[in-house]
Amino acid sequence: MNPDHTHRPPAQRAVDVHQPTPYPPTVPVAAPVVPMQPTAVPAVASIVLPDGRVVTGYAINPAQPEPLAAKPAVSRTAVNVALGGVGFLAVCGGLILLTSFIAALTAFITQLITLAAVIFGGWIAVQIFSANAHRGGTTVNIRKAVIKRNQFHG
Repeated sequence: MNPDHTHRPPAQRAVDVHQPTPYPPTVPVAAPVVPMQPTAVPAVASIVLPDGRVVTGYAINPAQPEPLAAKPAVSRTAVNVALGGVGFLAVCGGLILLTSFIAALTAFITQLITLAAVIFGGWIAVQIFSANAHRGGTTVNIRKAVIKRNQFHG
């Protein structure tokens, strides 16, 4: 039996403590500095102070701030809204043209159907009412035998 798990309270049992192993800190290696010769020797300036002292030194040009990016005259949001409006108008114009085309095509088909009905109806009327058209066969004239009031007149 394990002596740590006997009837001792939990506070008196043996506890294994593990300490983490620290890593040594890494030191970044600096790049070697290469001395550079100035392109031109700056001018030496001397200033006479009001109390008579003379201060001599090199003139240092003040650091110029980075120029700010030029802000456009019109915001991008306004440009996007305008382009969206132009696109919407183009789509609406296309839909108007599409509906006009469909209406014109419907009217054209209706006129073709009406023209076909008129031509076909006229052809049928000519076939029915033409008296001179003999198609062969026997023609019987039955007008000679007329029956009036139960009397035969021949």
